[in-house]
Amino acid sequence: MNRLRADEKIQPHWWLKTFAGLLFGLTLAYALVGMFAWYGLGGIDAPVKVQFNMWMLSPIWLTVLTLTYLFKTGLKAFIYLGLANIVAYSVFFILGWLL
Repeated sequence: MNRLRADEKIQPHWWLKTFAGLLFGLTLAYALVGMFAWYGLGGIDAPVKVQFNMWMLSPIWLTVLTLTYLFKTGLKAFIYLGLANIVAYSVFFILGWLL
């Protein structure tokens, strides 16, 4: 039978992965929804976008949280999600500066 060694399993570090997904997943979801809210069609003053923005936060956050468990270690989850947050917020602020 072909069994995985302990270092090959995806399961280790699940506490760190959960914390990374909860913290960085939420901030990443805020950045993505914020980019759509401010710079999407109609801008921030579009009347029908308020509800859409509010309800899209949870699916994005939960998708990131779910995909966090595919990282090999909790440290990699922190690093990659942290970098994704840095990129997302950089794009958000650069767009705000340019537009």
